[in-house]
This record gives sequence, C-alpha cells and structure tokens, in this order.
Amino acid sequence: MYLKHGILCVTTIIPKFSTMPYLADSLVAYIPVDSVLPSLQSYVQGETPLSTWPAVMSMTVTYLLVVLGTREIMKDRAPFELTTLFRAHNLFLSVFSLILVVLLGEEVFSTWMKLGSYRVLCAEEAFTPRIEFYLVMAYLSRYYEFVDTIFLVLRKKPLTFLHVYHHSATVVMAFTQLNGRATACWVPALLNLGVHAIIVLRFLTVFTPIIHMRYQWKQHLTTLQIVQFILILAAAAFAAWNIVAYNWLPMVPHYGNCAGDLPIGLTGIAVIASYLLLFVNFFNQTYIKKPQVKTSHSTSARTKIDGVSSGSLLLRVNSTA
Repeated sequence: MYLKHGILCVTTIIPKFSTMPYLADSLVAYIPVDSVLPSLQSYVQGETPLSTWPAVMSMTVTYLLVVLGTREIMKDRAPFELTTLFRAHNLFLSVFSLILVVLLGEEVFSTWMKLGSYRVLCAEEAFTPRIEFYLVMAYLSRYYEFVDTIFLVLRKKPLTFLHVYHHSATVVMAFTQLNGRATACWVPALLNLGVHAIIVLRFLTVFTPIIHMRYQWKQHLTTLQIVQFILILAAAAFAAWNIVAYNWLPMVPHYGNCAGDLPIGLTGIAVIASYLLLFVNFFNQTYIKKPQVKTSHSTSARTKIDGVSSGSLLLRVNSTA
C-alpha cells in the first residue's frame, strides 16, 4: 500500500483459481435465456417494467391506499386465518431470495477475484450484465413484497409505521439506485437477500409451540437487520468518499473515482440511516427495556408483542401463523 499523487494505491495478491460462476452457468444450460425479455435482462429506464417515476409513485401510492382502505374495511370484521396461503407466500419469497442471493453472491465473488476489493465496489466494469439482471429481479420482487402488508391487514395484526415505511421507501430507493448505476448498489441487495434467505430457517420455527424459541429468533433477526444496515452504510460511505475525494479533494487519501451518481447515493445513505435508527429504537423498546405487563393482561400483551415484532421486522413469517 502506498500513496501516489494523493491516491492510495493497493497491491493485492489474488489466489489463482477458477472464478467461473458455475451455478449460473448450469442454470443457463436449462433455462431458455433468449426467452427473457431484453427489458428484464438489463435495466433501461422507460423500458424495464416500473422504471419511470410515474409508475413507481403510482404503485407506492396505490399500496398505501389499499393498505389503509383494507384496514378500515377490516375494522369491524373478523380476521381471516389464511394460514396455508400465508405460509406458501412466505416460503416462496424465502426460496426466491435464497436462489437470488446465491447467484448474486457467486457473480460478486467471481468479479472480486478478477478485479479486487476496490474495483468490485467502484469500477464500472464490475457492474456486470449478470449483476444488473439480478438487481432488476430483486427490485421487481419488492413490489410483490407489498403482499406482506396485505396479509397483516387481513389477519388484523398490528400494523406499524416501520413496516409500511420500510416497504414503501425501499421500492423508491431501489428504483433510484438502479438509475444511478452505482457499482456498490449490489451490497444492499446482497445483504438484504441474505437476511430474507435466513428467514427460511425462521419459517421452520412456525411449527414449534416453543414461544421462547420464536422470541429469540426475532431478537436475532433484528440484530441481523441492524448489522446489515451498518455494513451497507460503510460500503456507501466508502463509495461516496472516493467520489468526493477524487473529484474535489484530490489531496486527501483515496483509492480513485467510484461509479455512480453522488446525490442519488447520498439519498440512499439517508434512507438506510433512517432504517438503522428505527430498528435500533425498536430493538431498544422491545428487547432492552422489556416493559412489565400485569399478569391479567399477559396473553393479550404477548400477542401484541408477537405481532409488532413480525410487522416491524418485515418477517416473512408471523409467529402466530
């Protein structure tokens, strides 16, 4: 590692072994890739589905109106069980996330082996066609995740601000990040898909009557979410610092320039920071303070805690399912 004209240069020795993404190549052999629409293979604003501001905002506003309207309709009605359908929905999203995180992780690892740590976060060539395709798939799946909230409302589970804000803000943020084409935007996608894939294990605890085990799962998943946001902020801050230093402060140590739109990146940092604050507050209120509840109300209190935890964490599975 050394400084050259104010730029921090790093010499990296990379082990020489195959970096081919075997899983993706194996899937391509069985999936007719040519049948995939070009507008899905890569992100083209105005051509890829939900790639314009009117489309994104109309979907987000529709989501909010449907959620609030359905909640009003359900106010004086008995909750729907929907247990089997809800579990199928949870399992589908979890398996989808698992497959996508493996494919994205494989491509990121392959790119890292070829380019190194700095360039896999900042170089334009690190934004490979496969990474772009996986990011488009992850982005579009965010809209299907709106169904999470519909299930909560129909089952009359507590609906928190954190849940609704997270769902609506994430689709807008993912849309802007694709437009900004920041190479580092694979980081939040990979980490978030990884968290969702881990919920496959959380799904299995739905079948156990041990409430304590379910409660521990929720606490661990909340912690995992918080760690996820910290790592995303670290990667985003690294990219933003290099853009600023390269373009306006060349005298300070940095690696070089970083691909991406700075204002869009800073907006993403602000949104992720808000997630972090909300989740830390939720963790503190739920697991640190642990408010005492009278015995006569223990059953209703436990139900409320279960519902808030599931809704706030955006878990695929509700503990009362």
